[in-house]
Amino acid sequence: QVQLEESGGGLVQPGGSLRLSCVYIDNGAGITSMSWYRQAPGKQRELVAGIAGIRSTRYSDSVKGRFTISRDIRKNTLYLQMNNLKPEDTALYLCKGHSPWGDSWGPGTQVTVSS
Repeated sequence: QVQLEESGGGLVQPGGSLRLSCVYIDNGAGITSMSWYRQAPGKQRELVAGIAGIRSTRYSDSVKGRFTISRDIRKNTLYLQMNNLKPEDTALYLCKGHSPWGDSWGPGTQVTVSS
């Protein structure tokens, strides 16, 4: 079973930046892709960004050009660099790992964008 734990969230002013990290333990599951999701109170969980391998990336329209997903396989860490943050980016950010055995989730890290 894949284990994941996010960090790096916090309170930031509009226009600011944060970098989220997700450290994972593969446990032999063979992760093929990883993603960042977010969930705001009263809203459905939504995909923010995904990466297959270490190079193939995709983004939601709402974050394209502002967020960058990357993965360091040597450090077993997934990153999300978030720039030009907006109040509507406020949410719990969760990391997901996908393997042939299924999906595994971390507990999440809270991001609050407010002045």
